[in-house]
Amino acid sequence: MVAAMPASPHVWKFFRTGGLDQVALETGADLLALGELDQKLWVALSCPVRGLELDENTLALIDTDHDSRIRVPELLAAVNWAAVRLGDPGDLLKGAGALPLAAISDTTPEGKILRGSAGQILTSLGQTAAGAITVADAADTARIFAASPLNGDGVIPPAATEDPAVQALIADIIACHGGTAGRTGTIGVTAATIDAFFADVDAHLAWVGKNSAPDIAFLGEGTPDAVAALRAVRAKVDDYFARCRLAAFDARAIDALNRPEAEYLAIAAQVLTAGSPEVASLPLARIAARQPLPLADGVNPAWATALALLQARAVAPVFGAAKTALTDAEWTELNAKFSAYEAWLGTKAGDAVERLGVARLRELATGPGRAALARLVERDRELAPHYQALADVERLARYHRDLRAVLHNFVNFADFYSRDRWAAFQAGTLYLDSRSCELCIKVDGPNPLAGMGKTFIAYVSCTRAGAAAMTVACCFSQGGSDYLFAGRHGVFYDRQGRDWDAVITSIVDNPISLRQAFWSPYKKVIRMIDEMAAKRAAAANAAANDRLALAADKAVTAAANAAANAAVQQANPDVPPPPPPPPPPLPPKKLDVGVVAALGVAVGAISGALATVGAKLADLHWWQIPIMAVAIVLLISLPAVIIAWLKLRQRTLGPILDANGWAINGRVKINIPFGTALTATATLPPGSRRSLEDPYEDKTAARQRRYLLLVLLLVTLGLTAARWYEVWPFAPAPAETTSPSNSGGVKK
Repeated sequence: MVAAMPASPHVWKFFRTGGLDQVALETGADLLALGELDQKLWVALSCPVRGLELDENTLALIDTDHDSRIRVPELLAAVNWAAVRLGDPGDLLKGAGALPLAAISDTTPEGKILRGSAGQILTSLGQTAAGAITVADAADTARIFAASPLNGDGVIPPAATEDPAVQALIADIIACHGGTAGRTGTIGVTAATIDAFFADVDAHLAWVGKNSAPDIAFLGEGTPDAVAALRAVRAKVDDYFARCRLAAFDARAIDALNRPEAEYLAIAAQVLTAGSPEVASLPLARIAARQPLPLADGVNPAWATALALLQARAVAPVFGAAKTALTDAEWTELNAKFSAYEAWLGTKAGDAVERLGVARLRELATGPGRAALARLVERDRELAPHYQALADVERLARYHRDLRAVLHNFVNFADFYSRDRWAAFQAGTLYLDSRSCELCIKVDGPNPLAGMGKTFIAYVSCTRAGAAAMTVACCFSQGGSDYLFAGRHGVFYDRQGRDWDAVITSIVDNPISLRQAFWSPYKKVIRMIDEMAAKRAAAANAAANDRLALAADKAVTAAANAAANAAVQQANPDVPPPPPPPPPPLPPKKLDVGVVAALGVAVGAISGALATVGAKLADLHWWQIPIMAVAIVLLISLPAVIIAWLKLRQRTLGPILDANGWAINGRVKINIPFGTALTATATLPPGSRRSLEDPYEDKTAARQRRYLLLVLLLVTLGLTAARWYEVWPFAPAPAETTSPSNSGGVKK
């Protein structure tokens, strides 16, 4: 169980926006006490480094563990680091682009160092009179550090010394062990690289020294070439003598050991060269019992060159130049002669520096170059704090400019709920369907979690020449969704004002507004009627096409039969023509009694319903009729409006950002007024004049609409007057009369 945090002596101020209580960050004291604020009161607990409208270099400085995410401890560490180096930590809340030198603290050691370094940067840039430094000034490290090859980055370039011998030594180290790029991009060597290089030099020279024994390189400088020639054929010569020993064991194996004739026939059918793999796989020479290995004549042509090198470099120096064949025993003796040298080769050390040669390595091992490099490394190490302070100036300038935006998009969402600022996650504005949508978030793609925000989301693919395509989740919060569907095109403007081609790829359907919900039942009825009419029309069209095809088929059949009968009659004029086929009998019309009964019941029900409605209307006063009409409309629309209202109350930004890698801690609500502000519909500018004369208006349809409205108005006025004067159909029922002689009131 986590212990409760102790109450902070700092007095916090909270503000409510969009139904969310958020902590206000107004003073430096608020920032210094931020670590004491309960994290349950933070709006976000982590956010990604990429995909935000913030400088990624600044976010990378805050992301100290380099996991591409910013968490609460990292943000607190950044605030505390900057607060120590500023006279007033509240300056971080200004978000100013330039850092005044006077704002850097001169009462702390860290601040004093940075203040002096900032002045040095401005001096090196020729801005001695400037009283403030910008991120661009502080980030120009190539220009700042170019004045000195040694800048505390741990890299020693050749330009760090004027001694040609030391410069050549640095070049040798880079050639053998590779170089490292410094702050200015210049390639040089580090202390670790220097140590590794000279360790290899010492190891290689020690290994070379072991070769001085007379039983190792007994052929002198020719020993390496002899061993190379020996190794090139060793496996093949061992195979040859093994075959010869097997032939001596059993003569019946000789034919098989020399390869059967069928293999030679297969090889002969190919285009051969001396180095063909098929030829190289054959034995070195003809196999026979206790047969010596010839080194010149009668050898496999694929190995002739290698055997000649073996004879010249190894056999001749050991057995004499007249030696042109080797026995099995002589081959074993030859390998034994070079075994010590081969064992010495197996212990080789310092391969990386072998390319420099033994003479150069001995010169480097005993020369002054190693000590000179050590002095350069020490000088660079002494300069490290000074130049690190120059790098910290850029860091402080970035925090001074960007931490306000980070805090107001992490600790609270003041920027999101502000109408004069944009949140860091808002990527731009989408213009589509006579609306502009400002709540657009750059995402990797659709995510099912985003639908939990109860917001209508259109995932839009944005493309622009010369830029990588991106996907943006656009949240519509005003208007309707009738004309928002996959495939619709619009234009997206990013935060830099660049326009992108935008097309909707998918939709997360949720209510957009109460107005849309109010009219949705009627639109559904109209849509259902349209679909039913379209289905009926399609069915009627299909039936007509079937009837037309049947008639055409009958006509073609009749014509073909007539032509066939004519041909038969012409060929046999004496035969009378066959009578034409009688027309098909018409199907008798049947009267379905059930259908008639159903129609009667339907007509009766409709008549009864109309009579009931008429009777109810007759009982109403004239002023109650409009109220009844409004009540009917509300009865139809109110359920949809209530459902939409409930969903709109649950609309929140959290799941959308969670799907994009955020950890949202608070309920970032998008209520109806705020949603209306995030999506703007098209309106005419104030003072505009509009002409209603449309040259392409359907005048017939407009005339019919006017006639219909006129008829409805006349009927309404007539019914109102009839109700007022109590005439038909609102005339009162005649009074019942009783007979004078009937004192009991018995009805006549």
